[in-house]
Parts: sequence; C-alpha cells; structure tokens
Amino acid sequence: MPAKRPPVPLSRERIIDAALHIADGQGLRRLTMRRLGDALQVEAMAIYHHLPRGKEALMDALAEHVTTVEVDPAAATTWQDRARAWARASRAALLEHPGVLSLALTKPPKGSALIAITEQTEQLRESGAGDPAGAVRALRAYVFGSVAVEVQQSGWADPDAEVRDARTAEGERDFEHGLDALITGLGG
Repeated sequence: MPAKRPPVPLSRERIIDAALHIADGQGLRRLTMRRLGDALQVEAMAIYHHLPRGKEALMDALAEHVTTVEVDPAAATTWQDRARAWARASRAALLEHPGVLSLALTKPPKGSALIAITEQTEQLRESGAGDPAGAVRALRAYVFGSVAVEVQQSGWADPDAEVRDARTAEGERDFEHGLDALITGLGG
C-alpha cells in the first residue's frame, strides 16, 4: 500500500490560486468561502487564519493579484516604450483572470498593486514623460476599459457560451491601435 502524501500546507498564495481558478471557471458569484474550502480540502474557517477579514480580504487579494504587474525597466528606454510594456503586461494579467475583472475595476489599488503603480510612475518620470502620474492614470483607464470591452465581445462572461479564453484577435488589434493613439496623445 503506497504511503499517503502529507497535505499541502495552506498559504495565502494557495488560497488566491484556488479562488482564481473558481472565479475564472465558474464566475465570481460562485466563489464562496465554503466552495473555496472544498477546493483546498480544508474547512472554510481555516482560510480565515490567512485572510482574517474573510471574503472581503479575499476580494481585495484577488484584485491586488491581477493588477500587480512588473516590467523590467532595462527592456525599454523611452517613456513610450515603457508605457507600452506596462499596458501590455496589465492587459495580459487581466485577461489571464477575466473572472475577477470586476474586482480590478472597482477595488482601489492596495499593497503590491499600489507599489507597482508607484514604480510605473517613477519609470515613466525617469525616462522623460512630461506628466508621468497623468500618463499612468490614462494608461490604467485605457487598459481596464479595453479589457472590459474585449471580455464582453469574446462572449466569455455568457454562462451559456463555450468560450474558454477572453482574448480575441480583434481585441489585440484594437488594443494596439488604441494604445498607439493614447501614447501619441500623451506625448503632445
């Protein structure tokens, strides 16, 4: 008889991964602490040890997870190239987890997401952007709106659809076209 494997320890990261899996596969409305506990093979109360504020803390953590992106500043030297890199990374993170897009749109940035926004502003400032804070606000608004439209057009949110990916070829094209226009406008 094979030896029984010890259970995987519960961690904040494991909780967030399981919650993202549920939200992306079944929708945010189906994400309950009980369902999350079942997915993690623990009692729902065990989750509160890692997220003492319960479901509200979980929602904050999910929003933070999908809105925290990092970009290597050495990969691009001009503020325009850095802005593009940040926008593309943000789009990719949001489209990877469309089940929590509504949280990303409504929760204010906290923790690592706020640190990433500060880092983005500093990178744009260092590379010569005229109004780096304004550029970051405009880029975030553009990315969030663009992703919301793409998710809607993909049919991903329709419970009767068989769509597994929120990305679309038109969404990619439209995103790049709009990003070029926005960056051109920010440079003026």
